[in-house]
Amino acid sequence: MLKVISSHVFLDHRLHPGLLDVFARAGAQGVELFAARQHIDYTSRSHIRELAEWFRSNRTEPFSLHAPLFPDHEMGRGGAPPVNVIHPEKARRINSMDEIKRALEAAEEIPFRFLIVHLGDRDDTWGPRALEHSVTALEHLRAFASPLGVKLLVENLEGEVARPAHLIEILKLGRLEDIGVCLDVGHAHLGDGVASALEVLKDRLRSSHLHDNKGDKDAHLWPGDGTISWDETLAGLKAAPQAPAGVLEIHHNLGDSAEAVATKAKGAFEKMDAAPKA
Repeated sequence: MLKVISSHVFLDHRLHPGLLDVFARAGAQGVELFAARQHIDYTSRSHIRELAEWFRSNRTEPFSLHAPLFPDHEMGRGGAPPVNVIHPEKARRINSMDEIKRALEAAEEIPFRFLIVHLGDRDDTWGPRALEHSVTALEHLRAFASPLGVKLLVENLEGEVARPAHLIEILKLGRLEDIGVCLDVGHAHLGDGVASALEVLKDRLRSSHLHDNKGDKDAHLWPGDGTISWDETLAGLKAAPQAPAGVLEIHHNLGDSAEAVATKAKGAFEKMDAAPKA
């Protein structure tokens, strides 16, 4: 299992080489870059080149890019609508896909493997229209990402549209055989459970978001600080046909210093290595 950490843990800060050094010290083999303009300004060539130079000079790889959730520098707090590629309004869908494509252009400098995509908001309902819009959005984004050497991964969410069984239906109906899944274990824990999600998604797994919660809210705690059974979860992930990467996706509001992040991430990676295969 490739050991990866998301830059989401430093979302309140502009990402710079010093913070990437923290991940390297923790033993991360890869980084998932979280595309939020106040954190990674993917519209700034100089910022992207600064990050690209760090990756060229270090052994830690740019494993994946998380698609933006908002188009502004304030994560929607200023009133900007969220990125939603299956929104009922066509203009909103187009604007959302354009925002994701802006972020994808970073692959011209930073050769990440995967783009993590959300389908829908928490309040979006499942039905034929959501299915159609999901397939259309993934086809469109795949066509843009492919020449850049990037593959798409869809993530299970708490909303109806991105539940595990619905993700598989979307991928099968659209014949999207080259699009995989990123299993978010925290979201699964708040739904039907991690074991159930693993069973449904295992054949499509290419990555996983690892974080904990206590079954009440999507807290993005460090593994072990909630109620997820990590021995069973890690064993199940390792037993998947293509053992996915394990991406620590920890919330930025936990108050951890850079050194605490390095220490806690190192401990989590050690547990990932030690976990037996089911």
